[in-house]
Amino acid sequence: MSNVAYGKIPESAIEAVRNAHDIVETVGKYVHLTKNGKYMKGLCPFHSERTPSFTVTPELQIFHCYGCGKSGNVIRFIAEIEGYSFPEAVRVLAEEASIPVTWADAADAGPPADPNRDKQIEAHELTAKLYHHLLMNTKQGQSALAYLRGRGMSDKLIDQFSIGYAPESWDTLAKFLDSRKFPLPLMEKAGLLSSKQDGSGYVDRFRGRIMFPIWNRDGKVIAFAGRIMGDGQPKYLNSPESPLFTKSRTLYNFNNARPDIRKRRKVVVFEGYMDVIKTWSAGIRNGVATMGTALTDEHAAILARSADEVTICYDGDSAGKAAAMKAIPMFEKAGMTVSVAMLPGNMDPDEAIEAYGPDAFLRDVMDHPVSAVKFKLIYLRKNHMLEEDEGRRKYLLEASKIVAELETATEREMYMKELSREFGVSMDALKQDVHAVRLTNQNLQSPRDNNDFSWNNGRNEKRPSSFGPPTLLPAYQQAERKLLSVMMRDAATARTVHDQLGDAFYVEDHAALAAYLYAFYAQGHDPDVKRFISTLQDDRLERTAASILLMDGDFSFNEQVLNDFIREIRKVPLLRELEQKKEQLVRAERSGDIAQAVQIGIEIITLEKELKE
Repeated sequence: MSNVAYGKIPESAIEAVRNAHDIVETVGKYVHLTKNGKYMKGLCPFHSERTPSFTVTPELQIFHCYGCGKSGNVIRFIAEIEGYSFPEAVRVLAEEASIPVTWADAADAGPPADPNRDKQIEAHELTAKLYHHLLMNTKQGQSALAYLRGRGMSDKLIDQFSIGYAPESWDTLAKFLDSRKFPLPLMEKAGLLSSKQDGSGYVDRFRGRIMFPIWNRDGKVIAFAGRIMGDGQPKYLNSPESPLFTKSRTLYNFNNARPDIRKRRKVVVFEGYMDVIKTWSAGIRNGVATMGTALTDEHAAILARSADEVTICYDGDSAGKAAAMKAIPMFEKAGMTVSVAMLPGNMDPDEAIEAYGPDAFLRDVMDHPVSAVKFKLIYLRKNHMLEEDEGRRKYLLEASKIVAELETATEREMYMKELSREFGVSMDALKQDVHAVRLTNQNLQSPRDNNDFSWNNGRNEKRPSSFGPPTLLPAYQQAERKLLSVMMRDAATARTVHDQLGDAFYVEDHAALAAYLYAFYAQGHDPDVKRFISTLQDDRLERTAASILLMDGDFSFNEQVLNDFIREIRKVPLLRELEQKKEQLVRAERSGDIAQAVQIGIEIITLEKELKE
C-alpha cells in the first residue's frame, strides 16, 4: 500500500520525522498524560470518556485507545488530531523539526485529488484576486476603498487580508469565471454564483459588498463574507455551506493565527472579521472569529488542540455579553482555561481601538481580562435588583452556585471573600451555601461517561481508574493476534509462520500485516516495531498493529505455544465446514431425505475426527 499511496515520500524521510518527535512529548501537548507502569495514560481526545482508556507506550512510540480503537505512531496521531492526510502530517512534522522537505509536494503524494474540489478552490482563489483588484485599482471600488480607509484600514492591512469589492453588476464574476472555462453549475455549488429564477443562467451571489476571503487551515480561499456599506440587510452575507466550507468547523484567520496560537498556547476569540483585522494591526496575532454564527463545540475543539487558554473578546453590548456566557462552558468542557476581555460601554473591539488607540486597547482591555467566574458574577448582576434586600439575597444564592463549581477551596474562598466584603454577609454563611450546592451537585453526578463532551484531554479528570478487559475474541483470532505480536518482535518466528501458514490468516487485516512483515524482513530489516509500523502508512493497519502490540503482547511463548497457535488457525476451515455440514444435516432431516442425512452424518464424523487429530 505504501508504495502506491505515498511512494513520493521516502521511507528514510518518514523515519527521520518519526525519530525527531517523541510521542509522549507530542501527545502531551493535546492530552494530559500520567505514568502507569511502562505506559502513559489519559483521556482519549478522539471520543468522549470520563475514565482513561488512551495509552501511549514510550518504548514502542505508539498510542492506542482501548475505547474507540484509534492507534498508530506519532505521525498518525497528528494526522488524526489535526485532520491532516498522512503526507500532510509528515510535512508539518518535518517542518517543525527543521527537516528539509525534499520530496515531491506532500499534497501530491496522497490518494487522487477530487477534481471538482480542486476546481472550486481554484475559482475561489481567482475570485479573491479579482475582487481585490476591483477594490484597489478601479473606479467601481473607490467608494468601498474610501469606506475602509475611513474605518482606519491601511492599504497594507487591506492587502494582507486580501480584502476586495464585489461590484453592483449582476454578472461580473459569472462572466469572469465563464471566460476562464469554469463550469458555472459547479460554481453555483461552490457558493460563488446563484442561478436565475427562470433557469436561464447564473448571476453573482455577492454584489455591492466589501469582500473578506475566508481561508481553510492551509491558507486556501474556500468562502467569502460580504459586508454591505450602507444600512441594508443582511449586514454580512456569508458563502453558503458547500463541500469546501462548513461554518461550524471554520474559524476566520485561523490559518494566519495558528503559529502564534501554537507557540503561546493562547487564543483570542472575536465576533467579527473587522475585529480580527483591526486587532491584528494592533499587535494581536493569535485572534480568530467565528463565521458570523454562534460558537460551536467543534470550534472549541479545534482551538483546544492548539491552545490551553482562551480569551473571549466579544462586543460590550448585551448581545455580546450573552454570547460570551454561552461560549464559556463550551470552552471549559473542551478543557481550556477561559477569561473574558471587558470592553467599555457597548463598543466592539474595532470601535474601542478607534476611540482609545491600539496601545490603550492592549493595555487596558486585552492585558487585564477577568476570569470566567468573575465574568459570570458580573453578568448575573443585571438579572437582580441589588438595591433591594430580596434582590441581593437572590443574587448571592445564584452567585453561590457559580462559586461552588470551582475545583479548589482557595479559588472558592477568594470569591466568597469578595462577595462577603461587598454585601456584608459573613464568610460562614456563604461557605454553608456553597457547601450545600456542592453536595447537591455531587449527588447528581453520574459515574458514566459524559457523552455531551465531544472532546476532552483530562485536564479536569482527577479520579483514578483502570482499563476494562478487551472484548473476548474467538480462539483463532486470539491466536492470529498473538502470533503477529511475536512476529513483529522476532524475525525467526515470522519465517516459521511464513513457511507453515503463509497468508492463511482468516482476519483480512491480520493477513495484510503478515504480508507486510514478510516483506519487511525480506528487505533485510532487523526487528523494529517502530520502523515497521511507520512503513504501513495505512491508518487501519496501524491501528490493528498498535492494538496487537499493546493488548496481546504479554504472554509466555515457546515452540509448543507457536505450534498450538498455528494448529488453532488451521482448524478454522474445518470448523466452518463442520458448521455448514450441520446446517445441511438439519435441512435434509426436515425434508425427509434419509439417505442424504446419513451421508452428511458420516461427513460430520470424519470432520470431527480431523479436528481431534
